[in-house]
Amino acid sequence: MRRLLKKSLALRRLYHRLRTSGQSDESRIVVELARNSPRTFVEFGFHPTEFNCSALAWDSSWRGLLIDGSPQVISEARQLLPQRLQIVESFLTLDNVDFVRTNFDRIGVLSIDVDGNDYWMLERLIDAAPSVICVEYNSTFGLKPITVPYDPAFDRHEKHASGWYHGASLTALTNLAQTFGYGLAAVSKAGGNAFFTKGDGLDPKTVWKPNTLREQYCGVGHEAQWQAIKHMPYVSV
Repeated sequence: MRRLLKKSLALRRLYHRLRTSGQSDESRIVVELARNSPRTFVEFGFHPTEFNCSALAWDSSWRGLLIDGSPQVISEARQLLPQRLQIVESFLTLDNVDFVRTNFDRIGVLSIDVDGNDYWMLERLIDAAPSVICVEYNSTFGLKPITVPYDPAFDRHEKHASGWYHGASLTALTNLAQTFGYGLAAVSKAGGNAFFTKGDGLDPKTVWKPNTLREQYCGVGHEAQWQAIKHMPYVSV
């Protein structure tokens, strides 16, 4: 099977189309929430076989922009994903991210997962008024309304050996979204991504979930994770 996949790009594309998804049920949630939105999406921080807008990427009625800072990720994505998609190699900072807001006349779905400056990226782009926002939250932070300080060169493994210090809490992201008229619409089953739309308003306290995938692969519960990084610097928001 592997030999056939290496020899045939068409087979590789079919194989990856069948297995591409989000980390848990993100792709399904995006499809449901974006049913009546403009048929455009922007996602940054992705992998060609695992990203939140994967179902939209394979739907020819949607236009999409995918961005990542890894040359390998970009090379694989350009080989495996539909050629109508825009796939851009860029390590995004607050100094160069503004092109995202002008790429489409209107953004249907904005998905952010950069394992670092997620809160600050959303704050910069939210006034582009996407219909649906998907952003990773860090369940290690619990319900405390906090985010990591902005650092244009943020690398979670350089910041702390555990890799648990990054991003923002669900409460922090909800507070930011509410400032711009968005409400919490859903949380992924595995407890890693939050979804926001206009008019919704779930309470983070009732829908917050620990990141079960992280707990499984590291064998450490979220409270013990917090104890390991609680001494790190945070911004209350």
